[in-house]
Amino acid sequence: MRLEENPGAKRAYEQKDREGKGIGLSRRFFEAHGLPMLRQQFPELLERIAAGICGEGSECFGYDDAVSEDHDYDPGFCLWLSREDYEQFGFRLYRAYQKLPETFEGRKRLPSEYLGRARKGVFAIPDFFVRLTRFPCPPEDPMQWFSIPEYALAQTVNGAVFLDGSGDFTGIRKAFASGFPKDVWLKKIAARAALMAQSGQYNYERCLKHGQREAAALALSQFIDHACGMLFLLNRCYQPYYKWQFWMLSELPLLKEEAGMLSGLLLREYQEGKETFEAVERLCQGVARFLRQEGLSGSESDFLEPHGFSVMEEISDGRIRNMHLMAGV
Repeated sequence: MRLEENPGAKRAYEQKDREGKGIGLSRRFFEAHGLPMLRQQFPELLERIAAGICGEGSECFGYDDAVSEDHDYDPGFCLWLSREDYEQFGFRLYRAYQKLPETFEGRKRLPSEYLGRARKGVFAIPDFFVRLTRFPCPPEDPMQWFSIPEYALAQTVNGAVFLDGSGDFTGIRKAFASGFPKDVWLKKIAARAALMAQSGQYNYERCLKHGQREAAALALSQFIDHACGMLFLLNRCYQPYYKWQFWMLSELPLLKEEAGMLSGLLLREYQEGKETFEAVERLCQGVARFLRQEGLSGSESDFLEPHGFSVMEEISDGRIRNMHLMAGV
């Protein structure tokens, strides 16, 4: 079955409505105080404004717990406006937001900033996405996608939208959530394959033979990082900031066995040397098998570098196809 025909892969890019503690707290605060404020003071905006919570922070991913509450954690929410509405209503709306109750369910609200960089408050829709990605909407030029960190893209599609009168904010989120342009996606897969081969299948064992255990540990660390990136790519899901990578990785539908092996390598569940190298090989074999099954690579090798070159051949855009094999991650 090809990846584009796999409903599991398509689902991976669809943000789940993960109602973590922080999202639930913000939703209840919005429903109790934010929405009544909008209805009473800004009824003309109800059909155009969006409200919710997304962006930086574990609560936006739904991975918040008691430890998360020690900083940047409050019942606030975001209000997103078109550029025109922001220029007309932004400051008034900011002042109204500031006057909402300072505490809710025992949690003190953090101050927001007008024209500042607070995570919650009032925003013009284009400015909000520029703050996260440097672009007001998904770039049209595929080359520009390489300049956006994957963790930033993950932040554009997390969280939850409580209200979206115009649908504009949700529309941009959905456009980002549709994933990398195909050629960009293929280039990133090719690069990860080559880097996995270099660090894990080649340099890890060689460094140990040289007696350089520190270098071997660094090679293994590089391999884990690149393998993690590969699994997110093959699940068609943006790789989040490292704090939440393995949390999210455990939930992805494809290559679950390989994700488990990756966790074992990171936690040193395999003995250094031959046992670790064999685990690296099994993981790479699983990735190679998946690339063949999905029609992404024609190589029969278990060494991942040839798969990188094979995937590169599927890229249509000459600018991307002629990039260095290991570039683009």
